[in-house]
Amino acid sequence: MFLETERMVLRRFTMADVDVVLALDSDPAVRTLVEDGEPVDRDTVTDMIGHWLGWYQRSEVFGFWAAVEKGTGQFLGWFHLRPPPDAPPDQPELGYRLVSSAWGRGYATEGSRALIDKGFESGQTSRIVAETMAVHVASRRVMEKAGMRHKRTYPTQWPVRLPGDEAGDVEYVITQGEWEAGRA
Repeated sequence: MFLETERMVLRRFTMADVDVVLALDSDPAVRTLVEDGEPVDRDTVTDMIGHWLGWYQRSEVFGFWAAVEKGTGQFLGWFHLRPPPDAPPDQPELGYRLVSSAWGRGYATEGSRALIDKGFESGQTSRIVAETMAVHVASRRVMEKAGMRHKRTYPTQWPVRLPGDEAGDVEYVITQGEWEAGRA
């Protein structure tokens, strides 16, 4: 177990998670506002989880984690906190993807807050960033509830058009100082 929240456990992925991640990424509702909008295949999910497993060798703080409901053991989705390739190592990106049956139940906010706390408490993080499509109001609200603030809206050029992508993407941030002030 990596982290425990009131209702969830965030744990390392294993190759035994291929089927639940495949189901998540095959749900049309989930795919509506991510990547190319299309479901993925088993080989892609297997490769993706293989990539995620590599994070556990590099960091005790950064990586990808399976979110599991405590009471039922049900797979809820995943969260990540990791530095993007073009960012300083102390400025990770927060991300999440949940099964549609978990939407609107506070899991995204709960997991995001836990990862933000873990990142800043580790001393390895000075700033955390999160991005989503400008039209993805629910995700934006999660970022706000997790203590992040809107930094900018910017145009995007994706190889595949998604509904609402003409409005661009948004970036939310929280700094170490803002996080500390919010805990006082």
